[in-house]
Amino acid sequence: MSEETTTTTEVADQFPGAGKLIEDDTTEDGVDQIDPAESTDLKSDQDRDLKSQSDPETFPREAVEDLRKENAKYRKRAGQADELAQRLHTELVRATGRLADPSDLPFDEDHLADAVKMVAAIDELLDAKPHLATRKPSGDVGQGNRGGAPQPVSLLQMLRDRA
Repeated sequence: MSEETTTTTEVADQFPGAGKLIEDDTTEDGVDQIDPAESTDLKSDQDRDLKSQSDPETFPREAVEDLRKENAKYRKRAGQADELAQRLHTELVRATGRLADPSDLPFDEDHLADAVKMVAAIDELLDAKPHLATRKPSGDVGQGNRGGAPQPVSLLQMLRDRA
């Protein structure tokens, strides 16, 4: 037998029905043609193989319920961790004292790990929107305690001071 026939036989042993396709279905141009009836047989063989591989294993109901409860617990913890991370971010921004409302800076996990990135993000935000900066008055603004209260006028004290 020739080398081509040996290869065809090997392929035919591995994939039933494929040998006939290789031997008989070449045109004069050397291009393979597939007979629709034979391709349906190949598809049904492949479908059977896929079904046998994808048969799900069955588990007891209690085990599945336990796994679902455990996953629900982990999802709840993850949600709480996300909430706590956002609260921490807000408080770290508030601690800088540079923004009037610390929630103006969007949450970013990188800000929790690297304070330099957070300060750079605040600088960038204030450059783009300077009206978000803290507005704390300083110096004498004409309000509040301005020293001691004036002494009440006492005529008796005035007479004593003259003498």
